Amino acid sequence: MIRTTPFHERVAALNQTGLWSHWAGHLVADKYQMSEKFEYFAVRNAAGVFDTSPLYKYRIVGVDAERFLAGVLARDIRTCRPGRAQYTIWCDDDGFLMEDGVIFRLASDEFLLSAARPNLAYLTNLAGRHHVEITDVSEEYGALAVQGPRARAIVSAVAPEINGLGYFQLAPAKVADASVLISRTGFTGDLGYEMWVPAEDAVGVWDAVMDAGAGHGIAPFGQIALSMARIEAGLPLIDVDFHSSRFAWTAAQKSTPVELGLGWMFKDLDRPFIGRDAIRGEIEEGTSRYRFTGLVIDWMDWDAKFGAAGLIPPKDHRPVEEDMMIYDDEGVRAGWSSSFMYSPMLQRHIGLARVRPDLATPGVRINLEITIDHQYHTVAAHVATLPLFNPERKTA
Repeated sequence: MIRTTPFHERVAALNQTGLWSHWAGHLVADKYQMSEKFEYFAVRNAAGVFDTSPLYKYRIVGVDAERFLAGVLARDIRTCRPGRAQYTIWCDDDGFLMEDGVIFRLASDEFLLSAARPNLAYLTNLAGRHHVEITDVSEEYGALAVQGPRARAIVSAVAPEINGLGYFQLAPAKVADASVLISRTGFTGDLGYEMWVPAEDAVGVWDAVMDAGAGHGIAPFGQIALSMARIEAGLPLIDVDFHSSRFAWTAAQKSTPVELGLGWMFKDLDRPFIGRDAIRGEIEEGTSRYRFTGLVIDWMDWDAKFGAAGLIPPKDHRPVEEDMMIYDDEGVRAGWSSSFMYSPMLQRHIGLARVRPDLATPGVRINLEITIDHQYHTVAAHVATLPLFNPERKTA
């Protein structure tokens, strides 16, 4: 059965295209208007709202909640104080990434974990003798992301409690008489907030936000515009840039956190957690197969290759979320790009890529395979530091 989110009444009325995708069994809008680029520019230049309700949400509470999570999550939850959030991951015993998510610490013994895929059975099976209660509260809450340079002005108009809220901090607030939790988080790489709303209050909160944003150019945005923004921000997407080791058939389909650019999480490997020994061995022995990097195309070579074929060089902003092969200058396969697009803000073709460690230094030349008139060609590119778009307002 296809489900709808608590905001669906408003989302459906605004979706002029009738284009929908399925996310965790819910209908989500691909784009609201004929031009997804319009929605993208709303996020980058004003503000956009995105219904992120299909995320799975787990309430984890109990005297052993911190100890339990410290043994499951690869990032040390003990460093996350109440009133803060963390981007985090969890791995299998071999150190391969299972999933990522954001965890919110509501109190010393209470947490809320969001994830793109179901994890209730996995977490419950690990609880063992810990005094911890894990509850799936996914259907109890809607989640609304307000993203873009005008996001603070809009959200503070309905919830003054967020004034002064720092990056990855959270605060309870009252919006349209509803008790909500607001976090300074998002998946666009821009200034943004996410509002966690009781399902029965979702429509009223949506209306309050849209009314507050009317003078700021606010617009709803769909999956396509979100993907454009997250590629610029260097944010990996499950089932696109990495796959859960839980469902992978071979090691080639799996990724380690270090290979995915998440080695910064491991400042201390003395704490025991699932996958620690394998991750520590990878770091100490330097066995990573690839590095997750940015990719920027040489526009002159791009234009020359298409021009030689008698074609106008395309500048297509729609994300290509599939493998495109990468080679070194000797023609040896050196990795792949998993997400690729023409960035309207950067005015360059960019991508998220896995490349061999010896080529992963910013500025190193690599070659991306493309097709022109049904024939394979390679176009020059260089490795770039992520994120590719990183405005100061995101963390200011």
